[in-house]
Parts: sequence; structure tokens; C-alpha cells
Amino acid sequence: MSDILIMILSTLGAITVLIAAVGIVRMPDFYLRLSVTIKAATLGIGLLLAAAAVFFADISISTKVLAIIFFLFLTAPVAGHMIGRASYFTGTKMWKGSVLDELKGKYDKETHSLGSGDGEEDKHNDHSK
Repeated sequence: MSDILIMILSTLGAITVLIAAVGIVRMPDFYLRLSVTIKAATLGIGLLLAAAAVFFADISISTKVLAIIFFLFLTAPVAGHMIGRASYFTGTKMWKGSVLDELKGKYDKETHSLGSGDGEEDKHNDHSK
């Protein structure tokens, strides 16, 4: 029974990592590539690690694998968000087919601060003056 579970988990993990690789090639801009890569690769690696935990069937290895999966699921989306935000602030262009830019007009390039977009609230929250 555990062999079947290992095969299922490792196959699903490999397929999701493959989807992440295809997403890097097929997506039109950096932000979509980043999104696909972070989501699919995180899930794929988590499934592969779960297969390893079932394969070794040792409590010390399983505990370490669960800790790795936990921290992977905790840190990968945050890292992806920070990379995407930094690339937006440095001027990486969005795809020409993008219909919504939620940060447009909210980022001050001189002070590197992010505001709500309406001038009135930004004046009240500006502590540098």
C-alpha cells in the first residue's frame, strides 16, 4: 500500500514541477512566470518530500520532512511576493495584455513609499515632512 502512495505522490509532484517548468516558458511576462513557478514548484516539491517521508517511514525523517514542507509553504509565497514587488518598483514591464495594475499611482519613486493612491490620506500618513 505504501508503494502505491509513494508512486502517486512522486508522480503528482513531478507533474506539478513539470507544469512549473512549462509555465516559465509559456507565460508572457515576468509576473505571470513568477506566479506559476512559485505555486506549482512549491506544491510539487511538497509532494515529492511527502513521498520521501512515506518511503523512509522513520519518525525522525518524517518530522524533518514535515518541517521542511511547513517552512517551504510559509516562505515561498512571501519570497515570491517580495521578488514581484521589487521587480515592479524597479520598472519591470507588465504584459501588454494585462488589464489591471493595482499599484499604478500608489508608489512614489522618490521616497520609495507605497500609499493608498488618494492624495488626501497620503498627506496625513507622510511622516517624512
